[in-house]
Amino acid sequence: MKTWVAALAVCLGLQGAAVPAAAQPGVLHDKAAIVAFDKALTRQYGDVVVGPAKATLHLGTRYYFVPADDAKAVIVKLWGNPPDAGEGVLGIVFEKDRTSYDNDWGAVVTYDRTGHVSDEDAASEDYDALVAEIRANEQAENPKRQKAGYPTEYFVGWAQAPTYDSARHALIWARNIRFSDSKTNVLNYDVRLLGRDGVLSLNMISGMPQLVEVRGAAQALAGAAQFARGAAYADYDPSVDKTAAYGLAGLVAAGAGVAVAKKLGLLAILLAFGKKFLILFLAAGAAITRYAKGFAGRLRGRAQGGSDAEDEPDTKE
Repeated sequence: MKTWVAALAVCLGLQGAAVPAAAQPGVLHDKAAIVAFDKALTRQYGDVVVGPAKATLHLGTRYYFVPADDAKAVIVKLWGNPPDAGEGVLGIVFEKDRTSYDNDWGAVVTYDRTGHVSDEDAASEDYDALVAEIRANEQAENPKRQKAGYPTEYFVGWAQAPTYDSARHALIWARNIRFSDSKTNVLNYDVRLLGRDGVLSLNMISGMPQLVEVRGAAQALAGAAQFARGAAYADYDPSVDKTAAYGLAGLVAAGAGVAVAKKLGLLAILLAFGKKFLILFLAAGAAITRYAKGFAGRLRGRAQGGSDAEDEPDTKE
């Protein structure tokens, strides 16, 4: 099947930048290899320091953190991304007592030192106008995707409208996305935590049937993150610190896709995020594909000794 990663590449004008998982060398296919791979992953519980972000995730025993090197291996070997798709990824958060191949969601952790994002316009941001821009962008981009042989993408609506917690400086939103080749709508939850000089991101991918569960996890993770002293939002010093050229709506626009950000005139955010911005989508894109096409269930079946012959899998045993 064609992957959502590839569809995104077409949207970004990067045709050929992403290829199906079956064509990626080193992608795990055998059930024994998948199980062994998962068992070898480093799992961190409790208070996990995310050094590059100068932040700590207080996960307790409810979730576990897979650090950068292993997270990149998950993204490449398990999710079938190109090797450079793991660049900039600091880790992945999974639910406890679940493996990397049978979790209903995974939160890809990244940090972008893009400058201090002001929240002074939080109460006046017009996210309804952003919806119109997203849909206009779809009308322009979907014919290109279809012509290239990729599934078309449709923004059904907000699974959670963008909301900002001024006390925690946390911006959370979720999109309900339908792909033309999938019976199950995709849920993309974004948790963005504003710091002194950048944004800590936890990008969660699942299916719409898991909305209640993922919403709870998103809220919990937003409250679990804490920046170190001197790196928090309140530590911003305009006399010495870089200031981002966009606000909260810019972050949401970027989460909806580069083409939308361009249309909104947010070129500054594209320059600020650079390659890491694309990598975030590449890393999350493979997960979107798996959930949209039921891959998680097939992968779970392979690991338990079942067959994944149904539903046109990317790979075969």
